[in-house]
Amino acid sequence: MSVRVGLDIGGTKMHGVLLAPDGSVLAERRAGTVPGPEGVVRGAVEVVTALCAGHAPAGVGIGVPGLVDPASGSVRHAFNLGLDAEPFPLVRRVGERLRTEGVLGADRPVALENDLNASALGAAALLDVGDDLAYLALGTGVAVGLVLEGRLRRGAHGLAGEVGHLPVRPGGAECPCGQRGCLELYASGSGLAREVEHDGPEPLAAVVFDAAARGERHAREVRDRLLDGVADVVQMLVLTLDVGAVVLGGGIARLGEPLLTGVRSRLERREGTSGFLAAAGLARRVRLAPTDVPVGAVGAALALGDH
Repeated sequence: MSVRVGLDIGGTKMHGVLLAPDGSVLAERRAGTVPGPEGVVRGAVEVVTALCAGHAPAGVGIGVPGLVDPASGSVRHAFNLGLDAEPFPLVRRVGERLRTEGVLGADRPVALENDLNASALGAAALLDVGDDLAYLALGTGVAVGLVLEGRLRRGAHGLAGEVGHLPVRPGGAECPCGQRGCLELYASGSGLAREVEHDGPEPLAAVVFDAAARGERHAREVRDRLLDGVADVVQMLVLTLDVGAVVLGGGIARLGEPLLTGVRSRLERREGTSGFLAAAGLARRVRLAPTDVPVGAVGAALALGDH
C-alpha cells in the first residue's frame, strides 16, 4: 500500500500528515485556516501538495467539524470554517484541484469524515486498545466518537455520540438546546466559562484546576462538577456499549494527569460502593489521548479505509 494523507481542518489551523503503510507518520504540515469555501479548499490543497512532494499518495482523508455526509463528500453547518447551512462539496472541490495539479491520481480517492470520528479512528489505532473505543472530546462542548467492532458508528442519522445533550441534573440550568441539566453544562469548556470569569491567555481549565489545587473553594466546586460530569459519561459509555477504552481528548484533556487522576478517583469511589461497578472496571478503562501525535489527522488518513 502507498502512503496516505490525512488532514484535520479546524477553525484556526489545518494539520496534515503523510502516513506510511505501517501507520507511522512520515511528515507533518501545519497551516492557518482561511474561512470560506475558497480559503478552505486552497489551504487543504496547499497542505496536501506540500506533504506529497516526491510521493504518489493512495488517497487523501479529510476531517472537518460540522454535519458531514461521507457518502456525498459534503459538509454543512461548519460555521467556524465559513461553510454554512448549504451542503458544500468539499471532496469534489479538493479532489478536482489536486488532480488538475497532478498531485493525486485520477483513480485515487478523497474521503471526508467528521473530525470527532476521525479522532476516534486515530486514537483506536495509536493506542492499540482493541476494536471498541469511545473518544470523549472535552472542549467547548462534549461529544463522543465511537469505534465499535473496528468500525466507526455514526448512527442512523449521524447523531451517535451526542452525549452533551443528555440531561444529567433534573431541574438544572437551561441548555441552549432547550433542555435543562444537560451534561454539556457541567463537563465542558463552555460549562466552565459559565461559572468562572476569565480573560487571560491561559486555558480556562488549567486556571480552574490550579486555583482548586490552591484550595480556592469556588474553583474546587467547579472542578469537581467537571470531574463528576466526565465520570458520568464514562459510566454511561461503559454500561451501554461495553467499550474497552474511553479516551479523553479535546482541549480540556490537555490538563493531562490531573484530569485523568480526578476522573479515575471518582469512578473508583463508585466501584467501592458497588460490586457490579467494580466488576465492570470503569476506572481502568479511562485513558488520555496521545499528545505527541496528531490524532485527528492520523484518523483522517485511516478514514480512507472506512468508506
